[in-house]
Amino acid sequence: MGGVVVDEGPGGVKAPDGGWGWAVLSGCFVITGFSYAFPKAVSVFFKELIREFDVGYSDTAWISSILLAMLYGTGPLCSVLVNRYGCRPVMMVGGLFASLGMILSSFSTSIIHIYLSTGVITGLGLALNFQPSLIMLNRYFSEKRPLANGLAAAGSPVALCCLSPLGQLLQYQYGWRGGFLILGGLLLNCCACAALMRPLVAPPKPPQREDVEKEGKELEVEKTQSRPKPLLDFSVFKDRGFLIYTIAASIMVLGLFVPPVFVVSYAKELGNEDTKSALLLSILGFIDIFARPTCGIIAGLKWVRPRVVYLFSFAMIFNGCTDLVGSQAKDYPSLVVFCVFFGISYGMVGALQFEVLMAIVGTEKFSSAIGLVLLMEAIAVLVGPPGAGRLLDATKNYMYVFLLAGIEVVLAAVVLATCNFLFIRKKPSEPAAELENGTVSAEMELLNKPVAAEEEEEEEVEKGEQEVKEMKEKEEKKKEENEE
Repeated sequence: MGGVVVDEGPGGVKAPDGGWGWAVLSGCFVITGFSYAFPKAVSVFFKELIREFDVGYSDTAWISSILLAMLYGTGPLCSVLVNRYGCRPVMMVGGLFASLGMILSSFSTSIIHIYLSTGVITGLGLALNFQPSLIMLNRYFSEKRPLANGLAAAGSPVALCCLSPLGQLLQYQYGWRGGFLILGGLLLNCCACAALMRPLVAPPKPPQREDVEKEGKELEVEKTQSRPKPLLDFSVFKDRGFLIYTIAASIMVLGLFVPPVFVVSYAKELGNEDTKSALLLSILGFIDIFARPTCGIIAGLKWVRPRVVYLFSFAMIFNGCTDLVGSQAKDYPSLVVFCVFFGISYGMVGALQFEVLMAIVGTEKFSSAIGLVLLMEAIAVLVGPPGAGRLLDATKNYMYVFLLAGIEVVLAAVVLATCNFLFIRKKPSEPAAELENGTVSAEMELLNKPVAAEEEEEEEVEKGEQEVKEMKEKEEKKKEENEE
């Protein structure tokens, strides 16, 4: 957990760290933006839906909740489908589902129809795109993976800054039905992103003498590789690092999303105008855009990357302490300062959360690991914001909401850093020693191969010289016999 796994793709294909990987990164950027920003962007239409169907705000809020629940809760299903059919086909189907759900919603006659179409169908489609895109990103990047994760994670704030104004414009021009229909067409871009997810294929190798000699061993390896792999690998739970990460991430999610949900209402409670209060989220998102790639660059430094789990813990402590200090805000300028620091810490957490998971489990088990982690986080996502809302109803004070969120995130950081230090601190040295032994043995083999070849050549030369000498002796004997 404290070290970095050197990843190789399926069939032993090493991550290219560039090339077509940049196209994969661009697709992951767009899909990450849709997945995280779309549940928030749909909230722009809530007032129109309340008027149309004569329901309350809490009823419309279920649309975003169901979207998030599908995004997180269907993680194991996505893992099974990816392990069975591959990333690209799953993402193609997901893009069609995401678009179909919004198109069907434009013809809805009740709020229940929107729950099923936008919440369930579109949520499932986004989930089928989000998780495979991260898996492909992990396969294409190894050395530059922290930077790639930071750039891909930046898609969330960028999309939020674009989709929310776009939703308001569409609602003003075409109403909520026309807006849903156009957004459904926009989500077809997920299929275009899916087309970019080209699977890695090992280049053909020319036949060599060594390959012929080791043909028996290769056949044995092929037999072991041809054995059917489980569609959902539960063996990740045997990894202490994975267990610690899952527990810490679940605690973190309880409080991580609470401040962005309540900060606008907090500003209104202090007597600020609606537009002025909504500006706080724009400030937060703008800072978040730059924080994620910057944190990815920092995480990729040679002396930082082996300790990326502690950088992730620091990011969570930074975020939690920002919540604790922000709970004491009494005016608008203090809330602006809070949003600036929260945007930095929130961006750091967003850039590092999947990078740490990739470093723990590696490429082979990542497709199963991320599905199981998202399932655990789905429970926390459904409990966190509603629990904070009940606390607000009981106390009528936003200070306690921000205090609770800060305590939960700091607790997650303490659990992650402490358990990693106590139980996993010796783990990085063991693979390092194995790698050293492997490289030494490989180097010895490479060094011994030319020596052996030289010895064989010398033996052949000696045999040739002996044969030449024997031939010369025979010829001399024949000449002597002829002269006699």
